[in-house]
Amino acid sequence: MPRLLLSLLLSFMLALPIAAQEAEAPEIDRSATGGAPTLEDILARQRGEKVDDSYRREATGDPDSAAGMASQLGTLGGASDPDLWRALRFGTADVTVSGGGPEARVLMQDGGMWWLKFREGPLSRNGGYLLLGTLIGLLLFFMLRGRIRIDGEKTGRTVTRFKAIERFGHWLMAGSFILLGITGLVSLFGRKVLIPAFGHETFSTLAIASKWIHNNVSWAFMLGLVMVFFMWVLHNLPSRTDLKWLAQGGGILSPGKHPPAKKFNAGQKLIFWSVIIFGASISASGLSLLFPFELPMFAKTFAILNDLGISGLLGYGELPTQLAPHEEMQYAQLWHAIVSFVLMAIIFAHIYIGSVGMEGAYDAMGSGEVEEQWAREHHSLWLEEVEAREGAAPAGGKATPAE
Repeated sequence: MPRLLLSLLLSFMLALPIAAQEAEAPEIDRSATGGAPTLEDILARQRGEKVDDSYRREATGDPDSAAGMASQLGTLGGASDPDLWRALRFGTADVTVSGGGPEARVLMQDGGMWWLKFREGPLSRNGGYLLLGTLIGLLLFFMLRGRIRIDGEKTGRTVTRFKAIERFGHWLMAGSFILLGITGLVSLFGRKVLIPAFGHETFSTLAIASKWIHNNVSWAFMLGLVMVFFMWVLHNLPSRTDLKWLAQGGGILSPGKHPPAKKFNAGQKLIFWSVIIFGASISASGLSLLFPFELPMFAKTFAILNDLGISGLLGYGELPTQLAPHEEMQYAQLWHAIVSFVLMAIIFAHIYIGSVGMEGAYDAMGSGEVEEQWAREHHSLWLEEVEAREGAAPAGGKATPAE
């Protein structure tokens, strides 16, 4: 499943630029402009289509035409300012860089337009539909199914489900993710939504604050992610009981029927691994955005995909392996946003179940104590382990915690 999701995400991210690069160069009549670029040239290049620019690519001056030093005006050089900028534009200028490799010589590139169009078009539109569709789906489910209640009689006894350090790690990651999600959406949708509603000055203040919060709170998210991984990874390894839980749909659609589960059921394990895998990917792309010169991510990733033949298998051919830092940031930003949208949709479902969707579920991360009957219905195998290891709690008391 993770490989399939990653393949779909990679396909979604690369479809526009790669397809555009493979488009045929349009035949354009430039006679009316005396050979200069036409509007059709510019628009085609902005769409990422191939444009026949050979008539300009080689017009970068002629050193042999420079006047000699003994001439009346002295040396004039063999290239004009337009020639020089044209050479920079097509990467043929004699530029020396102190570090960064060949890609650091790229001072101009055309990727900004396809990135902008993809960001403002398919990314914003489909990401918004995903989040809105998830919320509508959860609302409909709640209206049809209602809240999942504790079926049996409550005992009045509680079991310690999560220790304080576990709850701290969870809320550190969850709280920071919510802030990151809000500030990220402000950055993505602010110009279209907030400027018309509140004006440019208000949006400017909000955008500056959002950027600061997003960049700095990201460290808290990564810390929480690491904490949660090491605290719970052993409890989230797949087991045979997960198959039975999945076969019964977790008992969600069948009131009164609760499949056995350990400390984490199959649904929670899917949430856990989604958070770990997608959260790690978001963190990696975020670090690449913060340090594009020090931590380029996509050129190396594309090289690996090419070597393994995965890019060809997915129909993308040979992916570019020489990317300028600003190109790295374009790919990283799109990947960062796409994976974030997917994880936000998953977290919506997690928040629903952990709050209004299920009675007693919030207590696990609120106080850390859950009603014994809730534990028996939703995590019976885990409760049995607690009782077998520590002994059942006396009536009216509190069961001892499980590790």
